[in-house]
Amino acid sequence: MNKAIEQYLEKHGFGQFGPKAVLFDMDGVIYDSMKNHSVSWHDSMATFGLDMPYEGAYQYEGMRGVETIKTLARAQWGRELRDEEASKMYAYKAEVFANQCKLTPAQIMPGIKTLMEQIKADGLKICVVTGSAQHALLDKLLVDFEGLLHQELIVTAFDVTHGKPNPEPYLMGMEKCGTEPYETIVVENAPLGVQAAVAARCFTIAVNTGPLPDERLAEKGADIIFPTMTALSDAWGMLHKEWL
Repeated sequence: MNKAIEQYLEKHGFGQFGPKAVLFDMDGVIYDSMKNHSVSWHDSMATFGLDMPYEGAYQYEGMRGVETIKTLARAQWGRELRDEEASKMYAYKAEVFANQCKLTPAQIMPGIKTLMEQIKADGLKICVVTGSAQHALLDKLLVDFEGLLHQELIVTAFDVTHGKPNPEPYLMGMEKCGTEPYETIVVENAPLGVQAAVAARCFTIAVNTGPLPDERLAEKGADIIFPTMTALSDAWGMLHKEWL
């Protein structure tokens, strides 16, 4: 871990590392929801004649939904969708996702609550930074994580102009927390999310909860990679002591 911190400081030209906040992605980090996203993306886009492979949900994860649809249309139809058209398509995707969640409700990711409780006990702020606009999960956050999450420390697709891999969501998260990049840890599971966090110059922990190989996260600049949220939670005490 010390080597990872040294490499992080050298990469970004910082002279110190003193975490004061942890910024979490939501899908695949807080909720085990990516299987539902995978099915709903595939089925809803097929209705409009766009091919979204099941694995595509992981490839584009973190990007704002409207931007994802525009990217697909640009590649497959060779034209730029208007915001209104893409928004209508995303609204349908959100409806399919909500129905899918009713059939197979997304569970809280194992290990995440214990991890957040440790972070809170250590005096660090907790912020959620997600590219999602899916009320099916967003509306559950404050209920499922009462006492750990607060509305003023949540960034969603509704709050930003540019989604991941643009650093804007994480820059906004830091602004809400009142921290500098060298005071901020990001926990991500998606390549585009890792790319956004690295672009914001945060210390980036990747947790590979999906089907993509670790290399996809490493090549985007993750400072350290864990196999599960439980593994990160189990290691947190040791990591925090090292950072201190």
